[in-house]
Amino acid sequence: MKKSKEETKMTWAIWITGLPGSGKSVIAEKVRTIFAERGLNVKVLELDEIRKFITPKPSYSEEERDIVYAALVYMANLLVESGKPVIIDATANRRRYRERARETIQNFAEVYVKCSLDTCMEREGIRRAEHAPSGIYEKSKKSGATVPGVNVPYEEPVNPEVVVDSEKMSVEECAEKVVEFIQ
Repeated sequence: MKKSKEETKMTWAIWITGLPGSGKSVIAEKVRTIFAERGLNVKVLELDEIRKFITPKPSYSEEERDIVYAALVYMANLLVESGKPVIIDATANRRRYRERARETIQNFAEVYVKCSLDTCMEREGIRRAEHAPSGIYEKSKKSGATVPGVNVPYEEPVNPEVVVDSEKMSVEECAEKVVEFIQ
């Protein structure tokens, strides 16, 4: 049973979406840090970490993505219903994944990290993400690859609550804009 808006007003979920390499994870972590410094414990659900448990040998097929994103929405909803603020850090290349979250989770918002594919490719080539697979864009050159924005579509949000441009704004500026919206 869903909690009333009164019961969930102190908790929320935001989904930070964008192409691989756009800066989602560093922005999510900075937002979490800002809230931690202000005494609010926020849980970050990083899809690349969660995927290792749900699909240890991922195929990145449409069917697998449907399952993984449904599980992610379910986890986020459970946390929000339990009073825990949540940041979802996931590309979610199809709008339907994020719309499912919007329909399921009270106090939900979408944050779009805008960044050109060229910049994402450059960043991804040098990043040292703890959980993200490496060489995503290099793998996009292989037959059968399913890299969002290259081999499969990345459907930008239609009406995100927050848009940050990670090519023009620093990580701190992006995070502050997200925090400002949440408050």
